[in-house]
Amino acid sequence: MNHPPDNERLLDDVLAGAAPGDFRGAVLVQTLKLARRRRQFRHGGQAALLLVAGVLLAGLVWQHSTKLSGPLPSVAGKTTPPSYKLVRTEPLPASDIVTTRPFQADAALASSAGAVEVTTVGGGYRQIDDAELLQMVAKPAVLVRTGPHSEELVFADPADRKQFPAN
Repeated sequence: MNHPPDNERLLDDVLAGAAPGDFRGAVLVQTLKLARRRRQFRHGGQAALLLVAGVLLAGLVWQHSTKLSGPLPSVAGKTTPPSYKLVRTEPLPASDIVTTRPFQADAALASSAGAVEVTTVGGGYRQIDDAELLQMVAKPAVLVRTGPHSEELVFADPADRKQFPAN
């Protein structure tokens, strides 16, 4: 008499009340399908690996055979031009070299009494803001900010820019 193994009896006890009668057969069919699919993928991967190896081997053989069967270079025949350009250098003539000479004391210039002294007085101006700048412009214009501390005044008509001072 054949006694079912313990795990089969346990499976029968667990599935007896909750599953229909053909559930065990359906699970077995599904498991066999998955096993078959895994085997097919494994065989397909091996076939692809063999195909890639064959292509690489054929490429190496073809490359090696073309190197050996190519025409041999002629030694005594024609000469080919060099693949470089020879540059010859020579020193710069002494007349083209820039040198410095010490300033001679007798050639020094003395200031004359007729010289006018100019001094710059600070202040006298104030910085205007964007609204005041746009009021000064009588033409349609826009102030475009190009960065945190840079802006550009763009006129609707580019010809109006010529009438406005640069600084």
